[in-house]
Amino acid sequence: MFISISKILNGYEGKVSIRGWLHNKRSLGGMLFLIVRDGTGFVQCVLKRDVISENIIREVDKLNIESVLEIHGVSRADKRAPGGYEILVENIKILHRAEDGFPIAKKYHGPSFLLDNRHLWIRSRRMFMILKVRAKIIEAARDWFRDNEFIEFHAPTFTSTACEGGATLFSVNYFGKTVYLTQSWQLYAEAGIASLGKIYTIAPSFRAEKSRTRRHLTEYWHLEAEVPFCDFECLLKIEEQLIAYILHKVAEDLHDTLKLLGRNPEDLLRIKPPFPRITYDKAIEILKEDGVQINWGDDLTWITEKKLALKFATPFFVTHFPRRTKAFYHKTDPIRPEVTLSADLLAPEGYGEIIGSGQRIDDVNELVQRINENNLNPTDYYWYIDLRRWGAIPHSGFGLGIERTVMWVCKLKHIRDSIAFPRFINRVYP
Repeated sequence: MFISISKILNGYEGKVSIRGWLHNKRSLGGMLFLIVRDGTGFVQCVLKRDVISENIIREVDKLNIESVLEIHGVSRADKRAPGGYEILVENIKILHRAEDGFPIAKKYHGPSFLLDNRHLWIRSRRMFMILKVRAKIIEAARDWFRDNEFIEFHAPTFTSTACEGGATLFSVNYFGKTVYLTQSWQLYAEAGIASLGKIYTIAPSFRAEKSRTRRHLTEYWHLEAEVPFCDFECLLKIEEQLIAYILHKVAEDLHDTLKLLGRNPEDLLRIKPPFPRITYDKAIEILKEDGVQINWGDDLTWITEKKLALKFATPFFVTHFPRRTKAFYHKTDPIRPEVTLSADLLAPEGYGEIIGSGQRIDDVNELVQRINENNLNPTDYYWYIDLRRWGAIPHSGFGLGIERTVMWVCKLKHIRDSIAFPRFINRVYP
């Protein structure tokens, strides 16, 4: 019976059989040491001449990395082994002999080379760890949503209208008609809440932004939620609870992985609600004091977000953005109509925005007015406007960028390493 490497690394000792890829090998003192991975982890396998025949050892020693092996032996604890456990090999079978010339060597490779060979680079130990953290973040989010009675709801990828702004839409020829790749599920989510109540999704979104920064992708994974009977204050509390849960779950379950990536798990365990809040007005004031040339009404860029985020050790909210910087569906503050009931959650340490959120307009007349203000055609949004005619309620929602969250949690320098196959303005291969 085959066992996963992760179970061995979690303390299993005794007879085992594994299958996996040869990640590395070395000879020392008449023994052959193999590092084998199976998708759950990496384990050291030891071939000794008094256990395995000399001919088999020589044959295995000739194998190229990425050959596939079936290994039978005994797992045991050994502090000298990577991960603290190893397999003393009793029998070994070669399932596939990899060819010569595996392109990724131990030497330094530049980002372009690794992106061109992404299909192979994701096999690296570093990418393995990052993708494990990414999966755990999504798993933890789903756990929190389930425990808090949210239902997963899916919306179309093809849309006929813009959600976040027409300048960043990807157009698609849809049987002779122009449609667009979704920027957000939000408009459909506002329809979904009248059916299912509290809902969420985790799905790709697309932004045709001509941005060449270390924080932008043209295709990214979007965790979004929409909540009925929820005002602005309710919204921020939900975001705090979700983020704290995710961070604690990742820190507890992947403690050693985070440390290997350079993130102290205690950094995440210390983060608890309530998160600090500053208004957009205060953010502009802080930036001006730092010598930034910015005016009230300007949107925050990734550069200005970084300056703000370097001043905080925990996630923090920037609230009440000017109405002209936010999409048409954001509800205006009844006390101060020039700003909206909106909030961005920024990650500390200079990482910047990971969540955009706000309370939605629930009055039909206000919504039509805002659509017209943004020079949009109300006819294109007739079904969305209809939602305010039958069963309108206060409601709010948010969207979290998975890749930006992974980037922060794993202390990555560039967003390209937060996803298996990144898409940029100049990259759609492989």
